[in-house]
Amino acid sequence: GDACALRHGTDEGSNASADVNARLANPSASSRARATFGGPRRVRRPLLRDRGDRPETSDVAMCGIFAYCNYGTPTKQSVVVEKLLNGLRRLEYRGYDSAGIAVDSGPSTDQLNPVVIREIGKIDRLAELVAKENLNPDMYFENHCGIGHTRWATHGPPAPRNSHPHTSDKSNEFLVVHNGIITNHQPLKEMLQRKGFTFESDTDTEVIPKLTKYLFDKFKTQGVTFRQLVMEVVRQLQGAFALIFKSVHYPGELVAAKRGSPLLMGIVEPELNGPAHAALASEGFQTSKVAAGEDGTRASKRPKLKQHVEFYFASDASAMVEHTKRVLHLEDDDVAHLHDGGYGIYRMERTHSVSGIESPVSYEPTVQSAEVERTVETLKMEVEQIMKGSFKHFMQKEIHEQPDAMLQGMRGRMVVSDDGKVAERVFLGGMVNFVSTIRRSRRIILCGCGTSYHSAIAVRQLMEELTELPVTLELASDVLDRQCPFFRDDTCVFISQSGETADTLKAMQYAKERGALCLGIVNTVGSAISRGTDCGVHINAGAEIGVASTKAYTCQIVAMVMLALALSEDSMSRAHRRKEIMQSLLELPNQVRKALELDAQMLELARTLQEEQSLLLFGRGYNYATALEGALKVKEVALLHSEGILAGEMKHGPLALVDETMPLIVVATRDSSYRKQESVVQQLKARGGRLILIVSEDDDEIASVAGEKATIIRVPVVEDCLQAVVNIVPLQLLSYHITVLRGHNVDQPRNLAKSVTVE
Repeated sequence: GDACALRHGTDEGSNASADVNARLANPSASSRARATFGGPRRVRRPLLRDRGDRPETSDVAMCGIFAYCNYGTPTKQSVVVEKLLNGLRRLEYRGYDSAGIAVDSGPSTDQLNPVVIREIGKIDRLAELVAKENLNPDMYFENHCGIGHTRWATHGPPAPRNSHPHTSDKSNEFLVVHNGIITNHQPLKEMLQRKGFTFESDTDTEVIPKLTKYLFDKFKTQGVTFRQLVMEVVRQLQGAFALIFKSVHYPGELVAAKRGSPLLMGIVEPELNGPAHAALASEGFQTSKVAAGEDGTRASKRPKLKQHVEFYFASDASAMVEHTKRVLHLEDDDVAHLHDGGYGIYRMERTHSVSGIESPVSYEPTVQSAEVERTVETLKMEVEQIMKGSFKHFMQKEIHEQPDAMLQGMRGRMVVSDDGKVAERVFLGGMVNFVSTIRRSRRIILCGCGTSYHSAIAVRQLMEELTELPVTLELASDVLDRQCPFFRDDTCVFISQSGETADTLKAMQYAKERGALCLGIVNTVGSAISRGTDCGVHINAGAEIGVASTKAYTCQIVAMVMLALALSEDSMSRAHRRKEIMQSLLELPNQVRKALELDAQMLELARTLQEEQSLLLFGRGYNYATALEGALKVKEVALLHSEGILAGEMKHGPLALVDETMPLIVVATRDSSYRKQESVVQQLKARGGRLILIVSEDDDEIASVAGEKATIIRVPVVEDCLQAVVNIVPLQLLSYHITVLRGHNVDQPRNLAKSVTVE
């Protein structure tokens, strides 16, 4: 069905969505389960003028967390270690420069001590170091907790001492893995140094285990639980973080805390008879709300029920899916406690001392919290999505997945005739309550970073044409720098593949504070943007592992084209244009498949370009985005300088770069800018440029203008507003092949990470 719905309240489009699913272009394919977007029905917020009114948000580092806890399921230490290493491998695409794990080891289960193993470089180097460590791989654990981490350096260079897990002391009493940045780490560090603690690393994270040790020593006579201790630590931290704590003082327990950074918990438990949610609260009580027993006691007060269960924590669903599809997303200020085969989720309430002084020494351990329910969801991701299959690289796989990804994004949203050949309308069920509000907006603002911003450029012209509203583009990183004026009657569309991009998140919070209607276009279900916006559309592209975004870009364009069609549904004057676009949308996946047949030609072209030092791409109109995105792909993976240029600006500077050695790619498919692009080709040819033309497959005219020396790439023809989706495919293939030929890492280019969650 439609993957865009209100998180609370009724879904007015549920029946219609079911009818849509019965009339798909591909009736045999199963429908995706409905995902949720946004919060409760929207209430207009007052306009905030003072920047100080905005709640503090902090940068989040691009790290990865993975943890495994088994209870009542005998597991060999070697299996635990392998689970941790494989989990970290699934998170490699997020970007990292070092990694580490912590497990318990010793001569017997009665003589265990935590062992911390850290190494710079790839996970394979860490695995080699683990193999040399004096562990006990054949030891079985009934109850064990292991934690792992991949680090992207923010405070201090890549080095084992700066890698996670970080420890409280030489005996490893408290261990912490951390994704995020602690903005007040310096005053905490100075306080702890005055108390006699010594620091070994340059990181902000090391203050956390040492602060935990300090508070434990302060409160241990009061019998503080692990959860209470962690809550007291978290109260002192400012910034954004996802944390997992492990301690020798609380064997078999893990505590996780979240604020800002993504964190998921996965559950593996045996099938039980009768109604269950089998997991227990951390205090040992059932968390499921079952009826009172015959003796009238509440279920939560009954004795603890032992069971066999496994838990996982991860920064991303891709590390979880091969183990379990039953997950829950932790919300900001949640604390999760694993203990005795059960779990409890607690909500941190931020409190301020009466004196106004916030210090670890100024209060007793009073926990302001309440146990809360979090819905256990079923992941729609399949294990195959995180495997390369028959492809050599994830980027190559994801380029070739684009036709199916587009079908998945349109499924349940494109209403077609019974024979599946004629498009009738676009239906976005979760947008039903907001369409009229958006139509009355003063303007529509499209906001994103990088590839997501380019997708906004690609659809801007169509959205203006169909909605007859002014559409502006904003780079998310620039919104707060300029204090961009957003108003209550603006509609802000925030575009992000991961849904966790720091700059886009901050721009979204900024817009919400000013009362604007916020709409999300994201790929990751349950992400911060999908939860924080009022409504939106999941693009349903599937897991994208390669750092260079490919299928997310084309699916974002498709999703926003459908949004523009839905917003203009009430216009009779544009009905014919809408019909043509919808029909072309139905044909788009097959046309992209034809474009993928250019793979061999792109490989040959890549061989002629692999030694080049620079590349210029010219586009205009709908295909200005194609030039920008093609240039971005070449520079980020092939490490070849490239520049996307608006063809109309050619004579205002870029023409000076053109000579007989400079390769020039001109996107000149048939649209309203065709004649102008033909003129550009003539001018570049006159200056001896090495021309590479992307043209419509039935166009011989512009090829003759370019001359015999020009390289011609012929692409299938679709409606002009969708042509950018087809035109980018050969450029994606070209960037992939140049990267391979130059010997660079395709899926993990240097200095880059998939989830750009640092400002």
